[in-house]
Parts: sequence; C-alpha cells; structure tokens
Amino acid sequence: MTTTPTRPADTPAEPSQDVATQPGHDVAAVREQFPILARTVAGHPLRYLDSANTSQKPERVIEAVAAHYREHNANVARAMHQLGAEATEAYEGGRSRVARFIGAARAEEVVFTKNASEALNLAAHTLGASLREGDEVVVSVAEHHSNIVPWQLACERTGATLRWFDITEEGRLDLAKAEREGLINERTKVVSVAWVSNVLGTVHPVRRIADWAHSVGAVMVVDGCQGVPQLPTRVADLGADLLAFTGHKMVGPTGVGVLWGRYDLLASLPPFLGGGEMIEVVRMTGSTYAPPPARFEAGTPPIAEAAVLGVAADWLDELGMEQVAAHEQAITRYALEGLQSINGLRVLGPTEAVDRGGAISFTVADVHPHDMAQLLDSRGIAVRGGHHCARPLHERLGVQSSTRASFYLYTTQEEVDALVEGVAHTVRFFGGTP
Repeated sequence: MTTTPTRPADTPAEPSQDVATQPGHDVAAVREQFPILARTVAGHPLRYLDSANTSQKPERVIEAVAAHYREHNANVARAMHQLGAEATEAYEGGRSRVARFIGAARAEEVVFTKNASEALNLAAHTLGASLREGDEVVVSVAEHHSNIVPWQLACERTGATLRWFDITEEGRLDLAKAEREGLINERTKVVSVAWVSNVLGTVHPVRRIADWAHSVGAVMVVDGCQGVPQLPTRVADLGADLLAFTGHKMVGPTGVGVLWGRYDLLASLPPFLGGGEMIEVVRMTGSTYAPPPARFEAGTPPIAEAAVLGVAADWLDELGMEQVAAHEQAITRYALEGLQSINGLRVLGPTEAVDRGGAISFTVADVHPHDMAQLLDSRGIAVRGGHHCARPLHERLGVQSSTRASFYLYTTQEEVDALVEGVAHTVRFFGGTP
C-alpha cells in the first residue's frame, strides 16, 4: 500500500516522497493488529515514536498472555499434573521457537532471563570468574549502561582492565584508531559491543570485531537489544559467542530476556544464581549443577513471558524480518531528511540511512530535550528525552542529553510528518526559527 503523506504548509522543507511503504509491508494492515495505536493522547492521535524503549504489542501477543494465565498456569519442571505439563510444554516451546528465530544450533543454547540487563550481567559474572589481573575487557563508548557497568564490576572484582572503542565524528566505531592502538590484543579476554546503538542508530560491524576478537582467543559478546527486533538474525553470521536481547522490544512481553550462547561455552561457565532447578545434586557438603540452560535459570522463570515470546517470534517471522528491516530503513531515511531541514537541529550519529537502525537522537539549539519531549507529548507524539542510559556516549559527543525518536514496523510517514512539524512548533515556541 502506498500513501501520499501530507505536511502542513509551515513545516520545513519536505523530504522525498518515495518511501511510504515497502513492497509486501502494508503498514495500515499491520497497525490494525496493535490496539494501543488507536488511542488518543491529549486530544490527538497517538504517534508512538519510542519503540527503541519498548515496542507495542499485537493483539495475538496480548491474547496469548491472557490465555496462558487463564488456561495453563502452573510452575514448570516441578508439578506432576496436567497443568504443569502444559506450562512446561509452553515454556520449552518458547525456547525452541526463539532458538529458530535467531538461527541457534539447538534450543539448549537459549537461556531465559528477566531482561537483557540480567543476560549481560550473567555474561559478565560468569566470564568474569576467569579474569585475572592483567587481563583486558573491551567495550565501546557507545554502549548502553547495561553493557558497561557489569564489565566495570567484573574488572573491579578481578583486577582486570576495561578498555573501549572510541567513535568517529560520524558516530561509527573508530576501528582504525583501535587498530593503531592495539585495542584488541593478546591480553584481551572479552569483547562486548552492541550490534545497533540505541542512541546513534549505528549498525556496528560486529562480525569484523568478532573475527578480530577470536584471532586473539577472546570471547565475543553482542548486545542485540536493538538489532534482533529490527534485522534478520543468524547467530553464526554475527560471529557472536554470546548474544543478549530482550522480548519487550520485539513485540513480546516485558519480563523476559534471552542470553544465547554456544553450547560448549555455556557448559564451561559457572552458575550465576543459586536455587531451585539449576542444581543436579545438593548436599550440605557441596552441590553439583545442571547442564545449560537450566544451570542459569534458578527459581521460577518467566513462564508465560517466555512462552509468549515464542508467539511474538512467530508473528515477526510471518511478517518477514527482511520486510521489517526494509521498512525500518525507509522510514528512518524519510525522518532523517525531514528532521535535518530544521534550523539548529543536530542529529547524533550517521545522517544517512546507511548501516543505520531506526533510532534518531537529536539536539536542538536552546531547547532542552525534556521540554522537547513534553511539548511533543502535548501533541500526542511519544519520544524519549534524556541520556538514554548512555551517559558516557553523550559526554563524548559534548551534550548533556538528547531527544530520541525511534521507529518500528508500525511507523507511518504521517507520524514522521507530525514529528517534524512538532519539533518545528517547539522551536517556534522557544523563540527560534525552524
């Protein structure tokens, strides 16, 4: 379906008109499956442009959560009754479905956590158990706090050193500088970077970095929170040894994250948390531990959430992740053109939709991001203002905070038009000329 976008006459220069929808991706039909998108906010249609924060949920996912609690609620791997068997089947079915979604070799490589932050902490804690003084861990200045702080803690516990990739002026990882400085070397034990930046939108060359890490015997960890929901994912192609991502950014429920890992690596790692179901035999003199993934799933897991994450994976595969990625790129290109037509607006990160995800962070001269977000919200436009859990990156860019608009498979050109006009209105409100 192709629509002709409309833009108010007092809006800055109009971007190109040829990216309304991609062939095979009917945005209007997709939106009909998301009940919340029919809402109004402050008397305006809801324009939800905060999908990097959390995605909205289609009716099928919403109903699957209710159906699980209504019909199959029980604990898993414990109860010897019909409901227990049904809950266990649904939970393990979700594991198998997620494994297929990311191209894992086997379902046992998928560990369920409560979110991606826990998955990255699990990686840092277990890999950190073998770190020693003199070892080095490499991240980047562009990471989410969840991929910085756990490694800082691991280095503090062990005496290892944390180092990081810098970025170029365009907002891409500065690989040339890293190579000149020997950032990844024989002392490097772990490299952990995001596949797609949650602030800059940059798609990082994780396969190239993984090959470099592996050449010195280091483990490659990838934060896939922004990548897995947007891009076709095959873990073998990424070159990752561990991959963390979360359900709620890929039209799934909150409360469930994933750590995928090569099975041989998972089997070599110590437990993260102790408790029920992660054990093999417990005696007062010591315990032995279950094989993965149970070793890393102590206590009652997010049962309904994991089961329904499988439903979300089904929904996305039916839509087609290639189509999702194509729409994301097209709508991001359209938004970049529109936003950059506003005087005083600075896009953080790449200014062209090349190797770029669907999040655009920007600053506007003399307008605080919190004011920008509040005025946009008064027009029904949901964006995020702040440092987006990436304060070191904002400091590197020389700004305190930014406004972030982030798009997904249900974003329309009309919503982008409303965003651009809303930003221009805010500039005028604070006495500027857009």
